[in-house]
Amino acid sequence: MIALIPVRDGVQPLGSDETITEAGGRTLLVTGRFAPGAWATALAPRLSGERVVLPASPDGRDLAPRLAYTLDVPLLAGAIEVWETGARISRGDSMVDVEVDGPFVATLIPGSRTAEAVSGDVETIELDVQGDHIEGNDAEVLEVLPPDPRTADLAEAPRILAAGAGLTRGDEPNGKDVVALLERVADALSASVGATRVVTDAGFAGYQRQIGTTGVVVDPELYIAFGISGAAQHIGGLGTPKHVVSVNIDASCPMTAMADLGIVTDATALLLELAEQLEASHD
Repeated sequence: MIALIPVRDGVQPLGSDETITEAGGRTLLVTGRFAPGAWATALAPRLSGERVVLPASPDGRDLAPRLAYTLDVPLLAGAIEVWETGARISRGDSMVDVEVDGPFVATLIPGSRTAEAVSGDVETIELDVQGDHIEGNDAEVLEVLPPDPRTADLAEAPRILAAGAGLTRGDEPNGKDVVALLERVADALSASVGATRVVTDAGFAGYQRQIGTTGVVVDPELYIAFGISGAAQHIGGLGTPKHVVSVNIDASCPMTAMADLGIVTDATALLLELAEQLEASHD
């Protein structure tokens, strides 16, 4: 297999290290003005007969189907594991193993695998996409916008405020209203909202917001856990956050024990106070 990493403005996309590990270190880094149709045309001769793995980053998801079409090979999109003859693909709450006889193109979901130090050959090329092959292949890129924290993929979120059972157990305000309040506070802090399985199962947050071994694996710069005790299934979804803050009435719970800052208080009461202070600062 070979990892294909599209590099934009000198920065590798999220999931690059995992993709390189999955391919055993054999890697092709591609730079230049990103134009997925033109890139697919230019890369096809180099990748003919290969089993190609890309990170399921925005650029990887744009390039992969065009490359698969150009190479006339199957596309295995949304994989959590890739091997020489196929991949394990995430389909909602289930996993499907797909076997392929021959070359394919796959995208690996960031956070689904562990990045490890591997040895291998790395080749970097800069594609010339000014030639005739660009004609009619690509939409014009008008502007690249930063992600909206409210809708951004949690795996890519730099700041996360997460709701646990301790934040939603009160009658007044109820769990749904508390999570809605957390979303408003997160908006004010340019952060995304996450949740534990208890919260998503109760319907207070969507399952795409669930963090843990049965949800999304995250690796933010800042993680604030409101009323999260720190069960193993949830902790398993945390990568290596740079800063962790725990708000919980239990000073000895696993989440507080692992936090850089532990605030021992009622999570709902603190959230209400935080929301009030943020609203006052904007008046």
